Amino acid sequence: MSWECPSGPHLLQVEYTKQFNSVCIQLFVISEEISMNSEKRIIRLEAHGPAETGMPEMTCNPNDFASELPTQTLHVYYQDDELGLSVGVWTTSPMQEAFGPYPGDEFIYLLEGGFKMVDGDNHVLDSYKQGDYVYFRNAAPVSWVQEEQLRKFYITYLNPDREIPQGVPAKGAVKSVDPSVTENQMDVMETTDPFIINGQKPTQRDYNFFTNDSEDMFVGLWDSTPFESDMAPFPCFEFVCLLEGEITITEENGTAHDFSKGDVFFVPKGTVCSWKTTSYVKKYYAMIA
Repeated sequence: MSWECPSGPHLLQVEYTKQFNSVCIQLFVISEEISMNSEKRIIRLEAHGPAETGMPEMTCNPNDFASELPTQTLHVYYQDDELGLSVGVWTTSPMQEAFGPYPGDEFIYLLEGGFKMVDGDNHVLDSYKQGDYVYFRNAAPVSWVQEEQLRKFYITYLNPDREIPQGVPAKGAVKSVDPSVTENQMDVMETTDPFIINGQKPTQRDYNFFTNDSEDMFVGLWDSTPFESDMAPFPCFEFVCLLEGEITITEENGTAHDFSKGDVFFVPKGTVCSWKTTSYVKKYYAMIA
């Protein structure tokens, strides 16, 4: 099965149609052929999509590429059209997007391949490789270029109720997180938000890499000593890349999800769950309030 990326008036932000394939990835409007998931449950991301569905091939518009048309595939794990929020896994063959404002704030984990971002004069701003975690600022005037097959996990956010940033500079708008951040650079948290702790209060620290212009999406590094939280509705959307340790998240119906180093998962806002760790844990996260 294949599906076609929407165009023209079907996009929530028509000024972003020049960056067509990125808009498709972010899926603010999508073909009815693909079933959207907006359930409030814990979601484990898989590099090749779910075994039962795989990753359907996309059909993209040639006007939105500065190269030959690539082959792209996609599986969407979570979609909220009202918020302009999408979480999934995406692949593409070599390509270059047409130059234009980047359509939304995004955080990705590069599973395979690499890419570079260029400005309007085709000058390279920066390059990124397999294993990098990268964040993008909404409306950045850039073009995505790659010369090899690429696969990524992503969370994208373009809220139609938020103003589009103006005058965003290309330089510094797309950056990989700094892996050299040490524990001493992290801030000790005064609260245990978003958790209601059951038992001894843990020591938790945080480091912010990125806050979007509307101040409702945050990318950061977080760690914690062992803790257990009460069963409660999760107060935000969170995309998690677990760097160290193990976490068990139990849903209200008793379903338990075990995550360990290297796993990537997503928690929709309102999901009733409890978290438990028996050792030190560290994660990168993208959180939407």
